[in-house]
Amino acid sequence: MSSAEIEAARVLLARLGITPQQLLQAHDALPVDVPTFAQYIPVVRTTVSAGASQAYSSYWNRITERWGPRHLDEPSPSEIEHFAMTIRTSTVTRRNARGGRSAAEHLIAALRCIYRHAENDGYLSPGTNPALKVAKPRRLASTRRAIPDSQLAEINHITATTGNDPALDALILRLHTETACRRGGALALTPADLDPDQCLVRLAEKGGTVRWQPVSPTLMAHLQHHARAREAPHNGQLLRYTNGRPITRRRYDHLWTRIGKHLPWVATQQVSTHWLRHTTLTWVERNFGYATARAYAGHSGSTNAGTTATYVRASLPEIAAALAALTGEPHPLVDD
Repeated sequence: MSSAEIEAARVLLARLGITPQQLLQAHDALPVDVPTFAQYIPVVRTTVSAGASQAYSSYWNRITERWGPRHLDEPSPSEIEHFAMTIRTSTVTRRNARGGRSAAEHLIAALRCIYRHAENDGYLSPGTNPALKVAKPRRLASTRRAIPDSQLAEINHITATTGNDPALDALILRLHTETACRRGGALALTPADLDPDQCLVRLAEKGGTVRWQPVSPTLMAHLQHHARAREAPHNGQLLRYTNGRPITRRRYDHLWTRIGKHLPWVATQQVSTHWLRHTTLTWVERNFGYATARAYAGHSGSTNAGTTATYVRASLPEIAAALAALTGEPHPLVDD
């Protein structure tokens, strides 16, 4: 463009009362082509963590079925609230049902995840996320509790004497009982995560957290033997079947179903692996205090326990001392 043409454009803009900056702002404000849910959900699936994908996958499928052809900016907060209510009332009633609250909560969380990515990609203006305007159902108090010693002994006995792989199942329960780890942490454990010299295991759990957790010498020996016997790759999943195939979450489901058939109270109360976490952490808190129990659990984020929790963090040797008392075995990190 010549200087004469540029000058002519300036004169025209001046007569119209428009500045070059206003033209640029108008260009930036041009509407974007907002994708549909069917188009955008596959994009979100590729960007979230494996844990988030597992938690939201079935809800994203429901959203696609209901709103697949609709654009992301079409549903209103009232429509989302109605969708959540529909999900809540259509949930299959089970013995441990909570009135569909969890299903509604997960649906709203799945939608918030979609809209958060849409905002980041420029498809929605910041602050226009309609799912944020819909409150999640209030969570009810958990029915999980610490298992008494006598009942825990019954669970361990049935685990070690029944089933097609009692050695695997007994190892799983001891791992969870000693470390109070979550199911995801156990499934993510690899031979590379074992430190036999200091009797520590590296646990990778939800939220991308990683921590070193003390274990007894006996458990460490069994974990190493299991990895060798079932030919677990150094950086591959440690817990495996006799044929070398990695276990999945279904192993846990089958395990507790089997235990429930032998111990009716387990089936009636819907006891699960997470009850072992409650059991261990309750014992640690009663005998070694809140700070040690919090560290034992791997809780390091925000807490409602007050600012003091920042200053009373327990050390790894203190966690090891609690474990030594729990198992009755000495630990390398604990001075005699």
